[in-house]
Amino acid sequence: MLEEQLIRINKFLSEIGYCSRRKADTLIEQGRITINGETAVMGQKVIGTEVIKVNNKVVEKSSKKKNIYIAFNKPVGIVCTTDTRREKNNIIDYINYPTRIFPIGRLDKPSEGLIFLTNDGDIVNKILRANNQHEKEYVVEVNKPVTKDFVRLMSSGVPVLDTVTNNCFVKQTDKKKFKIILTQGLNRQIRRMCEYLGYRVVSLKRIRIMNITLDIPVGEYRKFTPKELNQIKQLVQKSTKVFEEQKNT
Repeated sequence: MLEEQLIRINKFLSEIGYCSRRKADTLIEQGRITINGETAVMGQKVIGTEVIKVNNKVVEKSSKKKNIYIAFNKPVGIVCTTDTRREKNNIIDYINYPTRIFPIGRLDKPSEGLIFLTNDGDIVNKILRANNQHEKEYVVEVNKPVTKDFVRLMSSGVPVLDTVTNNCFVKQTDKKKFKIILTQGLNRQIRRMCEYLGYRVVSLKRIRIMNITLDIPVGEYRKFTPKELNQIKQLVQKSTKVFEEQKNT
C-alpha cells in the first residue's frame, strides 16, 4: 500500500461528513472509534476500505456525499455541541436535519444568532482559522449606559485570558447597546471584555459571519445561496487548514 493513499482517521471522518476533526480526535481519545475491530489511536491512518465504527456503529462511507451548508438562527439555551447523549438541548437534535451535519465554531448557550452548520470538514477548518481574519458581527446589550470611554477601550484592546484582544470596530447604537465586529474567537470574548470594564452582558446576538447576515427567524435555518457559497469559498481560498475549532464567543 502506498503511503500517499493513506489518510489520518480524523481527516477521513471529516471529509466524509461524519464529524469535525476535533470531534474525531475527542472520539479517539475516548476510545469510541474502532478500525477493523481494533481501537483507533491518535494519528492513525486509513485507506478508507476498512470497517470503521463509532460507538460500535459502522460509519457509512458514501462516495456520493453532497455537501450541505446551512445558516441557522440559534435560540438562547441551545448548546452548540454534537454530543447528543450528554446534552439534551444540543443544536443537532434541535435542527433535526436529515443528513449528519456539525456546527462551524460555537455560540455560547446564553447567546443567540447566526451560526453555520455543514458536513464539509475542509471548509470548517478554513473558516475557523483565527489568523484568516474572518469577520463576525454582534449586537450587544449591557446592564448600564455605554460611554465613549467604554467604546474606546473595547475597540482598542482589552486584557482577557492572558492576552490583549485585537483592535476591533465598536459603535454605540442605543443607550445600553453597541455593535462590535470581531476577527478573533477567544473563549466568551465579548462577555469577558465587558466584565473587565465593569459591565455585564444582558443579551448578545450574532448578526453576521463573513458575507452572510442573519435574515431568518429565531430557531429556523436556511441553506446558503449559490452566490453566498461562492463568496465564502473565495474568502477562504487562501486560508490555512487547522485541526481545531474556535472556543465560545
